[in-house]
This record gives sequence, structure tokens and C-alpha cells, in this order.
Amino acid sequence: MSTNDVVFGVDVGGTVIKSGTVDTDYSLLDRERRPTGAGMGTDVVFNNILESVQALRSRLPEGSRLVGIGVAITGIVDDVNGVAIHSENVGWNNMPLRSMLEQELGLPVGLGHDVRAGALAESSMGAGRDHSNMMFIAIGTGVSAGILVDGRLVYGDGYAGEVGHVNAGLNEPCGCGGSGCVEAIASASAVARRYSRLTGIDVEGAKEVADRVSAGDASAIQVWNDAINALATAMAWTAGVVGCEAIVVGGGMATSGELLLAPLREQTHRNLNILRCPEIIPAQLGDESGCLGAAIIGWDRYRGDAI
Repeated sequence: MSTNDVVFGVDVGGTVIKSGTVDTDYSLLDRERRPTGAGMGTDVVFNNILESVQALRSRLPEGSRLVGIGVAITGIVDDVNGVAIHSENVGWNNMPLRSMLEQELGLPVGLGHDVRAGALAESSMGAGRDHSNMMFIAIGTGVSAGILVDGRLVYGDGYAGEVGHVNAGLNEPCGCGGSGCVEAIASASAVARRYSRLTGIDVEGAKEVADRVSAGDASAIQVWNDAINALATAMAWTAGVVGCEAIVVGGGMATSGELLLAPLREQTHRNLNILRCPEIIPAQLGDESGCLGAAIIGWDRYRGDAI
């Protein structure tokens, strides 16, 4: 393999497509950002993925050869067959996205879940690199996790890690149609929404609620504690079942630092009783984890190491 070979990692979020050119050392050589266009239909999203790839392709470093592409998407993803089973944020249902992209681009394409991609990146080059049994939980617009057991990513036919849609015990309606989901209580959007509903005060996001927690706002503290309890329930159950050594916390909520992490440690450890208590640590790769993880998926697809 030439040392000038590169892949593109493409992280398709509900709002922004983050993509980059990644070499064999997993260094990001170039970055591209553009809106996902989710509200404009699935065709627009698909075309925006293609345009992201073409933009990076037009700027390939001299002497570089593009050999593959990795794409990470939200929702329930069949990584083995390359199918977007259900991606609510972008409207995909049973869409054979990998084969569609390979046909358009003429290159090997690997497809995976965005948070499992983040787990791959954090476990190999981020906060979880010293742990073979770990969970990466992303707390942002939604709540989801990627899980490694004995150094291997768990797929579960695309359903593994969906901790956001287990019942955390509160009678809170969720966008999935269920009630009491962790995501409906503890996601960044849920925290802001629940605070506004409780107080009648509009807030721009969870960061504003976090600032109000620090200032001693009783309503903010109540909403925040509900989120902590929901997250700690999901994290303890998962850690107890798969034996996590570490839980790496990422996503927009993680920017609140110890305001989130300190009570999460305390409550998760309390929930685990005599079981191994995982180290709960902040993610290190920020919003580039999905892009880097997608690149890992792309390299695996090119090398024939894909699942």
C-alpha cells in the first residue's frame, strides 16, 4: 500500500455533515463541513453527501490516491449489509446506502453508525485507548452508545448501544412514540425543552440550563438531576451487563464538564453496588470522533477487514 493512500471519513449528522481526508496514520489532512439538509428530503441529504466527497476530492493533496470512503450515519444501521434501517433525523428507512454510494462514487464504501464510529475512534486514538471493555456514550440531540467487549465493537444487527430508548422510569413522551426514554429526559434538547416547559422560560439549549444549575436555579437543578438519574440508570445497566472498565462521555452535554461527570460517577457507581465501577471520563476527540471513526470504517472496507 502506498503511504500516499487516503480515505474520506464522512459523518452525517442530523444538522451537519462533517467529513475529512484521513491518511494511513489516521491524521486528518483536510476537513469539509456543510449542512445535512435533512428537512429537505432524503434525495437532498444523499446529494449533500456526494458533494462533500467531491469537495474533498477536488482538494486531494498532490500524490495522494483516494482508495475508499467510510460513512457514519444516525439511527439504526445494519453495518454488515450497509443498510440504513431507520434514521429518523434524515428520513431513511431500509435504504441500501452503501451500495448506492459505491455505485455513484466507484469506490469501496463502508457504512456504520455514527456513535459506534465515535467509539472506534475514541477506543483507538482517544480517551478509551487503554481499555478493551468500554462504552462511548454520546449525549447530544439524542443519546446513544457504542460498546466494545474484549476489544471488539458490538453490533447486535445494528441495535446494540441504543441506550437512549430504554425506559428510565419517568412518564415523559419520546419522539420515538414511547414514554420514559432516556433520550426524552437526558438529551441536550430534552433538558432545554423540559426546563422551558417547567418554568415558561425559553432557553437556547442545555448549556443555558447548565449555567442556571451553577447559579442555583432550583428548576434547572431538578431537570438536571432527572437527566443525571436517567443517564446513570442506562450506564449502570450497560456496565453491569458487559463489564465496562471505562465509560467515555461525549456529545454536546459533555462540554459542561464536571457539572455532568461528577454526579454521573456518583450515581452510576451507587447503582452498580458490588459490581466493577467503570472509570467515567470525558471524550478527547470532540466533534471529529465520528469523522475519524468513519475513516476507520472506510479503511476496513478497503482492506477487506469489514465485518
